[in-house]
Amino acid sequence: MDKYILVDCGFHDELEALATLRQSCRIVYRHAAGKLVEIQGLIVDVYAANQADFLKMNDGTEIRLDKIVSVNDKQISFCTD
Repeated sequence: MDKYILVDCGFHDELEALATLRQSCRIVYRHAAGKLVEIQGLIVDVYAANQADFLKMNDGTEIRLDKIVSVNDKQISFCTD
């Protein structure tokens, strides 16, 4: 696994809010092979594991947060610290 890049806390909070409110969202992320993938669904969990942050979708898809390109057309923000 490549080095994890921290996402901005505000963006992390937005993902948790989407999960809490059970709002459907459109997520574009970069697959391990570098291909862009777009999915639609509910975020059921945002969690940390193996020194990285992930989200889990209602269909079982797990995405490392630093691989996300956008959520509902909003580009991901990375930590600047």
